[in-house]
Amino acid sequence: MRLQTIKIKNFRSYQEPIEISVGNLTTFVGKNDIGKSTILEALDIFFNKGKGAIKMDKDDVNKTCLSNQDKITEISLTFDQFPNSIVIDSTHETSLESEYLLNLNGHLEIIKRYTNGGGEKVFIKANHPTNENCSELLLKPQKKLQKKIVDNEIECENRNINAVMRTAIWSHYSDNLEQEEIEIDVTKGETKSIWDKLENYLPLYTLFQSDRKNSDGDNEVQDPLNEAVKQIMNDNQIQETLAGVAELVEGKLQEVADLTLDKLREMNSQIADSLNPVIPSSDSLKWNDVFKKVSITGDDDIPINKRGSGVKRLILLNFFRAEADRRRRERNVPSVIYAIEEPETSQHTAHQKLLIEALINLSNADKTQILLTTHSPVIVKKMTFDQLRLIQIGDGVKSVNSVSPGQLPYPSLNEVNYIAFEEISEEYHNELYGFLESEGLINEFKAGKKCIPYKRLKQDGSTVTDQKILTEYIRHQIHHPENNHNERFDENQLSESIRLMRTFIDNQN
Repeated sequence: MRLQTIKIKNFRSYQEPIEISVGNLTTFVGKNDIGKSTILEALDIFFNKGKGAIKMDKDDVNKTCLSNQDKITEISLTFDQFPNSIVIDSTHETSLESEYLLNLNGHLEIIKRYTNGGGEKVFIKANHPTNENCSELLLKPQKKLQKKIVDNEIECENRNINAVMRTAIWSHYSDNLEQEEIEIDVTKGETKSIWDKLENYLPLYTLFQSDRKNSDGDNEVQDPLNEAVKQIMNDNQIQETLAGVAELVEGKLQEVADLTLDKLREMNSQIADSLNPVIPSSDSLKWNDVFKKVSITGDDDIPINKRGSGVKRLILLNFFRAEADRRRRERNVPSVIYAIEEPETSQHTAHQKLLIEALINLSNADKTQILLTTHSPVIVKKMTFDQLRLIQIGDGVKSVNSVSPGQLPYPSLNEVNYIAFEEISEEYHNELYGFLESEGLINEFKAGKKCIPYKRLKQDGSTVTDQKILTEYIRHQIHHPENNHNERFDENQLSESIRLMRTFIDNQN
């Protein structure tokens, strides 16, 4: 299945319901503490039910909602690209469509609600039959389905398979199903077992956090292989093999001990009879210690925990990817969602570019989605506009939107970086100025603004002093770096000039 939309309500800073569309690669950008990580952590709670990186608690309830006595947090996801056939009772194959478990748009929509940070209740929003003669069939046990078929003389090819009986009943009333979009509680009655099986078709979700430990004392940083040893040793097949080895060794040790005591008994039976061999059980053996020397080192045998923080984090990130892939195969889950907070952390610009290119390529793999948060303008500029989601607050209301025209009549990555990170760049200044020129608005923009002297360099090397407004002064310095006869503009002046152009363009719009 592929995640299509995320809906969050009454969770941390998200008070009102908010809907977010996602694709194969989706990057959330915005200022600090605006709610980027919250989205990824809400997904971790939804998919991993408190057994992943994040646990739901009462402090996750939005404070304004809580003051209004609203304690119910809602996280809702919709999926497409689901299997054509699924098994939700016994071994009989059916489909979400034939079970009327899809919403009005033909998507699987799963809602999870948490009261005051407590346990989850799960619902499926579906365009479902509501005719009392054929409603709530998913809740009915086999005997009640059989009775309905007998009482209404409904033709059914197999009365021992619930899915077949449901289909027969719905077919019987096909002219009057009275379908409506309703919420089906899948945590009670017969639907509980259906939900347990349906969960197996959901993507594997795995979250790599920005504040993940990467100190020298972190086991994963000491070496990912040490963590791998623990996981490998917990494998049932490995445990059985090791138990067999332990039993074989125990037999050999017992044989040696018995022979030794027999020889001792020939010399002093009293001492021999007072001795017993003590051999530890297989369960008490520390098999992990046998492989404690495993390691990944560099060409100079330098261990990972002695490498730079950027290298350590890069290795950790790929260990995280490898582990997610291993767990996906073990659980036989068809798809995976990698959620990565701030992949640029501790990475210099060149590594950021390489890393994001690798993640873009990974997102193109079959049945793979990637969700990112970032504060890096470098990463933003590697994205396409449809891969970006800008989180903003306007008039006290939070929104998560695809990138659309703002001050400029076209989407601009420079504008995204300005809004999301307050990045003041010469490139954005050029873009705004160029737009004013192309639209024939530059003279109107200049009118009435204070001028400052600018020494223009002539071809013979002499200078002539012109009067330029601040924006022109900066524009000329950007385009003529060879002219060092003027005092260089500073960051505050660049910021002020950008603000003036944005305000003017906004007023024109």
